[in-house]
Amino acid sequence: MITVMGAGAFGTALAVSLSRDCPILLWAHDPRHVEELRRTRENERRLPGVPLSENITFSAEVEPKTDQDIVLLAVPMQRLRGVLEQHREALAQARLVACCKGMELSTGLGPVQIIHEVCPGSRPAILTGPSFASDIAKGLPTALTLACAHEAEGETLQKALTTANLRLYRTTDTIGAELGGALKNVMAIGAGVVMGAALGDSARAALMTRGFAEMTRMAVAVGAEPETLSGLSGFGDLVLTCTSEQSRNYRFGLSMGRNETFDSSVTVEGAATAQAVQSRAQALGLDMPITAAITRLIAGELRVDQAMDMLLSRPLKEE
Repeated sequence: MITVMGAGAFGTALAVSLSRDCPILLWAHDPRHVEELRRTRENERRLPGVPLSENITFSAEVEPKTDQDIVLLAVPMQRLRGVLEQHREALAQARLVACCKGMELSTGLGPVQIIHEVCPGSRPAILTGPSFASDIAKGLPTALTLACAHEAEGETLQKALTTANLRLYRTTDTIGAELGGALKNVMAIGAGVVMGAALGDSARAALMTRGFAEMTRMAVAVGAEPETLSGLSGFGDLVLTCTSEQSRNYRFGLSMGRNETFDSSVTVEGAATAQAVQSRAQALGLDMPITAAITRLIAGELRVDQAMDMLLSRPLKEE
């Protein structure tokens, strides 16, 4: 059985897709939510309108796992460490696959690195790339990156997690896959700001292009392969989240650009990640002006017009 930890929209969508081929246990931290799922066979809180098959069972408990068990960690990035620490003993032997994107605010670490720290005996992987929960749940075709440093383990996970509508591409570059998923969230906020402030499609294209250059710059500086950033986990995810209002990060940016209040109950991974990325960039001595501007916008230290003036007045240079 595959366990999906996290009954948000993405975790539920993965459970729906995978349940077409095998039994799935969907874990939620709130027992009341578990009871709702059992009673309604639908995740009315996070993914309404999608029926949950009888192949999916629900629990608020985590039973001890063996080295044959696959656990997908679809919890918010900033909660990942806490969930792992709480269930460390039960998860110690499992095959752990992170399904969250971002950097931990307190440490600047990505999800695979956090799994290494909390469960040092594991061989963690990350599943990432351009994907919206609603598309996966509807059975629409989606391609993702599965990154695992151990090649044989990656092959096993790739076979187990590929479904009729989920095509997985494999890599051993976990650093690049982590950073692509984290950094694109920051750029998606920026793209939302641009469109919310009515600065135009041309400005959004410029931000995406120069933002991708920043993403690649940081990734290569910490040991990632540039090819990984050009793939699904980097460029592919960047295109999706910078151009669709299904992206929470993009919608968050839209609200800032329009000077509107955003729903605080919606998780926006890029907001915390921007601060973590900016801190790491400064520590590495990297020039990441778009990231810096977005971080200051989120913190309320800049207005949109000030951020644009700051970026447009930078010294001219070669591309």
